[in-house]
Amino acid sequence: MPYAARANALPKNPASPPPAESLSFEAAVKELEAIVAQMESDDLPLEDSLTAYKRGAELIRAAQSRLSVAEQQVKVLEDDMLKPLIEAGGAS
Repeated sequence: MPYAARANALPKNPASPPPAESLSFEAAVKELEAIVAQMESDDLPLEDSLTAYKRGAELIRAAQSRLSVAEQQVKVLEDDMLKPLIEAGGAS
């Protein structure tokens, strides 16, 4: 298919996507998977590939941020839960 025909065949989404930071981890990963699949299909014109790459980078940063926050929360929970167990275990 000629380049011009492929570019015209792409569905245009007039609405811009929501900010990556506003998405849940799962939503960011799902959108990222769709972008990767689209880019792997080799059907994107260069400009669309660059736009998809930029959006993918935003989604990765947002997902990594969410994971970091979750890791911190797990550490806090583990500390709160393990302290009494360690203290009780040492008192035996």
